[in-house]
Amino acid sequence: MRVIRNRPEWNDGAYVPGRSVVAIGNFDGVHLGHRALIELGRKLAGADDEVAVVTFEPLPQTFFRPEHAPARLSTVHQKLDLLRSAGVDLTWLMRFGSRFAALSAREFTEQVLIQKLNASYVVVGEDFRFGRGQEGDVAMLTEFGRELGFEVKTVPSVLCGGERISSSGVRLKLAAGDFTSAAEWLGRPFRMEGHVIRGAGLGRKLGYPTANLGIRAEPCPLGGVLAAFSRVRGGRWLPAVTNLGRRPVVGGKEPLLEVHFFDFDEDLYGQRLEVQFVAKLRDELDFESLDDLVEQMKRDERKARQCLAQAQPPRNEHVG
Repeated sequence: MRVIRNRPEWNDGAYVPGRSVVAIGNFDGVHLGHRALIELGRKLAGADDEVAVVTFEPLPQTFFRPEHAPARLSTVHQKLDLLRSAGVDLTWLMRFGSRFAALSAREFTEQVLIQKLNASYVVVGEDFRFGRGQEGDVAMLTEFGRELGFEVKTVPSVLCGGERISSSGVRLKLAAGDFTSAAEWLGRPFRMEGHVIRGAGLGRKLGYPTANLGIRAEPCPLGGVLAAFSRVRGGRWLPAVTNLGRRPVVGGKEPLLEVHFFDFDEDLYGQRLEVQFVAKLRDELDFESLDDLVEQMKRDERKARQCLAQAQPPRNEHVG
């Protein structure tokens, strides 16, 4: 899969040698609703056209209302990995900023869909809006298509248990610790990943050494103390208890995912870890002393061990 990372006003020629079928959306989490767009795009493309995805980084909501930025379901790396596995040929990660937000619906259509991607079909959701001030809708895009030589296909909402699958719905399920329902909507388990970074070493001093991962997609959709399985990417899944948050008892400022493996003590610095959550044990708390923290950590470990003893470890195939 080829990846484009720039703005449409850059004059560097077309991005596809022939025609393409273009799916447009945020694709945060690449849930089953997003996959329905891609699957239709692949059918329409057949053997001749490329399947292209136009998506945005940062998310438009984050640009317009940073104080109310939605929690992120995937890092850019995970999003690209998932789009690649779904059969996308080209992904355009558009830098969403003031210049892009100022493009009219007409300019977006001409510069992005025609000049750069030479679209034969454009696949969108039924509530799709685009262009400056969200002036464009499906009807306007369809009219542009008649004039400029592409056809618009809309994909109806994908339902699960009578509910419309959406990124915001997945975020709510994760925040509530409902990992089973979140996995049903995503079409796979929710996972976080990252490289192990050096910490202050406090966990080791307290008898709970941790592998520390910086949070690469903020805001994070969940937090607190969680039972999980974790592995060095591609390796064996091991039971663990994790803390996801800012660690107020030690004055932490940056969010961190701390992974404590049971009965395992190896230096994992620099390794890439994957973490799959099983159950939320509690919210992150402040404590009056480190002794109080250690006592709570012991209770968390016992509860996590009991929870994970009844859970099935993930299968060892790679999931984005």
